[in-house]
Amino acid sequence: MAQALHFVAAETPEAQAALATLRRHYRDAGPEAAEVIVALGGDGFMLQALHTFLGKQKPIYGMNLGSVGFLMNEYRESGVEERLEVAEAAVIHPLRMRAQADGKITEALAFNEVSLLRQTRQAAKIRILVDTKIRIRELICDGVLVATPAGSTAYNLSAHGPILPIDAALLALTPISAFRPRRWHGALLPHRAHTRFEVLEADKRPVSAVADDLEVRDVNSVDVAEDRNISMTMLFDAGHNLDERILAEQFLD
Repeated sequence: MAQALHFVAAETPEAQAALATLRRHYRDAGPEAAEVIVALGGDGFMLQALHTFLGKQKPIYGMNLGSVGFLMNEYRESGVEERLEVAEAAVIHPLRMRAQADGKITEALAFNEVSLLRQTRQAAKIRILVDTKIRIRELICDGVLVATPAGSTAYNLSAHGPILPIDAALLALTPISAFRPRRWHGALLPHRAHTRFEVLEADKRPVSAVADDLEVRDVNSVDVAEDRNISMTMLFDAGHNLDERILAEQFLD
């Protein structure tokens, strides 16, 4: 039996054209009645869709009309219902960021990563604690991030962090252009770990914190931990699930 679908798309001309085409071919049940959300765009739009439908208990099937499309399936107009019948699910959990800036606390969720980034020409100085124990007393760097398995092939990979299998109970802690300690290249953390970043010399070396697409400027401290109480399901074509993509990525030139 065909599943009720709701189509959403990025604002690009290609994605909007595909949205109009698919709505001519398939009935759009609307966001409330839909059983599956079909997202048209790139990886950035998939992240947006995950946040938009957070808590709705609706799996999201993405089709790539962006650039990289690591979290997406191949775009094809025909056979969408048949592809969904045999699609494979990947359940992901977000990170919860709690950032303090000038006494104000901002909380946000991140399905890819939480990153701390220097705001000026001055390198950032950041202390790192894991489960209340100081692990790096002073990291001099452009920044540092914590990535989920789903996000390990995004900014984390560009920063030379490890690729994590989607079902790994791990998080990647990865420095961005670290100057000191020069030989520290990051760490693998258990998914239960609580990571705290304390910004040193914050007035002279301001730092921003970013959870997916939400940025908090001039932070003093940032706490990051996985929220296992929240889960989202992404659907992938049979034989091309996220596990396979992550594995294949590790053997690319």
